[in-house]
Amino acid sequence: MFLSPSAQAELLAREGLPADFNDQLEALWGPLAERALVERRRAGRTIVLGLCGPQGSGKSTGAQALQALLREAGASAAILSLDDLYLGKPERARLASKTHPLFATRGPPGTHDVGLGCTVLDSLGQPGPVRLPRFDKAVDDRAAPLDWPVVEAPIDLVIFEGWCVGARPQPAAALTAPVNALEAEDDPDGRWRKAVNDALASPYQDLFGRIDLLALLRPPSFETVRGWRLEQEHKLRARTGGGMTDAGIDRFIQHYERLSRWIDVDMPARADVVAQLDAARRPLSVRLG
Repeated sequence: MFLSPSAQAELLAREGLPADFNDQLEALWGPLAERALVERRRAGRTIVLGLCGPQGSGKSTGAQALQALLREAGASAAILSLDDLYLGKPERARLASKTHPLFATRGPPGTHDVGLGCTVLDSLGQPGPVRLPRFDKAVDDRAAPLDWPVVEAPIDLVIFEGWCVGARPQPAAALTAPVNALEAEDDPDGRWRKAVNDALASPYQDLFGRIDLLALLRPPSFETVRGWRLEQEHKLRARTGGGMTDAGIDRFIQHYERLSRWIDVDMPARADVVAQLDAARRPLSVRLG
């Protein structure tokens, strides 16, 4: 599946992408769009494509590419990001006070409004207007609902993207030993990581159970993910003058490390589509189930 030259140019300009992104369209995003359309025709209803990948792996850009490809093929497509389901700052503060202080930081399971996600995904399969949630990372809080974009449902395909979309909980025995300094120092008794794992077991499995087709962007290593996240933050600082320090990023990504490593172990064998990326986010191989 290909984009017309005008649609390609519009996508590259809007997302600030290099010309060689066309290689990714041909190797990964075009075949994935075709695979999603096959599933849509088979199901005869709205389907949800889950797109999982660690921080900085190109999920958001890929979702935009998929949407453009699907629209070019005559299918309606909407994007829902797991990041836009984050609980607001007051809700996370209450969770931090009640359960564990580390829940004040957005990211891991337990810090999302899972019920809202279920409602939105279900609504996108029914006739009528649907508001898509938005989270404002600049203020670390949910945007006002009146500012959420509205789409007309039913939608042919929903692209549901996020760093732990489709993840399953770890075995309890795996939670015992900390994986980094954050867990060792801020969660010595394991209460936080157990609460995260319990949240992932339920109700996140209800949310992820709505996924019809699961695609995984697989990084070379977790160390590569750190480099990608630093690159993102450096660009943000250059553009806005704000953002986290490198030390702040190091601490921030430790909240994601355990589950990111577990996804890399658990998900490849069960995902419908697996794209192995190199350090430049280029697909080295793509397995289409």
